[in-house]
Amino acid sequence: MGIVAGLDSSPEFTRIVVCDADTGAVLRQGYAPHPLDGAEASGRPADVDPQAWLLSLGEAAGGGLLEGVQAIGVSAQQNAVVPLDSQGNTVRPAMVGGDRRAQVAAADLVDALGGREAWAQAVGCVPQAAQPVTKLRWLAKNEPDAAARTSVLLQAHDWLVWQLLGRPVRRTTDRGGASGTGYWSAAIGGYRPELVELALGHQAMLPEVIGPSDAAGTTPEGLLISAGTGETMAAAFGLGLGFGDAVVSLGASGSVMAVHPEALVDQSGMITALADATGMHLPVVTTLNAVRTLRGTAELLGLSDLESLSELAMKSTPGSHGLVFLPYLEGERTPNLPHTAGTLAGLRRESMKAEHLARAAFEGMLCGLADALDVLRGRGVEVRRIFLLGAAAELPAVQAAAPALFGVQVVVPQPADYAAIGAARQAAWALGVSQGTLDPRNPPAWQGAAAQVLDPGEDLAVGQAVRQQYVSVREQTHPGAFRV
Repeated sequence: MGIVAGLDSSPEFTRIVVCDADTGAVLRQGYAPHPLDGAEASGRPADVDPQAWLLSLGEAAGGGLLEGVQAIGVSAQQNAVVPLDSQGNTVRPAMVGGDRRAQVAAADLVDALGGREAWAQAVGCVPQAAQPVTKLRWLAKNEPDAAARTSVLLQAHDWLVWQLLGRPVRRTTDRGGASGTGYWSAAIGGYRPELVELALGHQAMLPEVIGPSDAAGTTPEGLLISAGTGETMAAAFGLGLGFGDAVVSLGASGSVMAVHPEALVDQSGMITALADATGMHLPVVTTLNAVRTLRGTAELLGLSDLESLSELAMKSTPGSHGLVFLPYLEGERTPNLPHTAGTLAGLRRESMKAEHLARAAFEGMLCGLADALDVLRGRGVEVRRIFLLGAAAELPAVQAAAPALFGVQVVVPQPADYAAIGAARQAAWALGVSQGTLDPRNPPAWQGAAAQVLDPGEDLAVGQAVRQQYVSVREQTHPGAFRV
């Protein structure tokens, strides 16, 4: 079929991979950071001129990187809102990231529609500060002139696709990206424009949602541009997730997502009903405390890095000599305990050793994520295999404990830009459909991610005993807070 490219525009950089369209083998790569100013580069929520994304794209594609490429797929950071006026010009810089400014706006929106359950029913998620719908509410309240001039709403990948195509009249998005906005419902597969009006104060034009294998268009040079999608959906596609697969992502906070054939409406708001990049669904459950639990414990024990904490934890044994750590250091979202604190239980003279606390931190973090997995399992989501992502997934203490605590095979993929690879796979799919060589319902079968595979084996019973110990302490400390 030829060669295709995947472009991932993350909050900090653009990465491009050029792949063989048939096998997915990476042939060439390009990278460039976004040219951000000091405030943006510091990592704080910021307003970003989207031209920065184009500049880094051009730099990453330099040196003939895209020579011979027939199609491009675009993945980009989620939750970025690009408000345009009626002429297609940006009304103000894009609002990106987990924007704390919008926390009050999120609470306002929840109340305005009648509570968390009303939002879960309407769009499959409860407004959070990061979401586009919440940022629109902030804009209407704090910059009413800019809000009044806003007539078109795009996300980062929508805007980049539109720019690559030469700013045509038709603007498109995909169902994966749309599902994270807070004004598109995965359950009905359509927009809820009245929620845009509730947030922004008036209606705005929204991009057309096209199918997973559809092309957004063709450049004047004949380069096919696929639908594009958000980074989460692109990474899932790049990893090759299918039914029975879940992803546990270890960042400062944690997330669990799985492939499912239908949207899950969760009245509690614990599940965010996202759509994926293939026509399926990606229900997501998040925790506020993952690697921040490990970092806090390392600091308490006077250790300089997580590798040292892992080494110390490996000197202990499963169950941490009875120590149980509920890692709710920032409060918690799953279970919904926003104002609580962490708990260390099971202290006895023999358990008061640094290695047992270190082990309890790893077990507490993983058991908290197992709770999130149970939310999905409790709604009928099948989990036969877990992909473990994030730098902490490489730590021996994580790999030693995770399979038995999760109760299934754990796959640790080699580090790669799976979002860019997923975008390239989408481009190959759209190209194949346009040429009549691929079925619009079945994406190209690319090589799976190179990975380390870990099985629970004989440790399963011990792991489940540790998990039950954690659940008992959680129920005693926060009775009834967690219902699956």
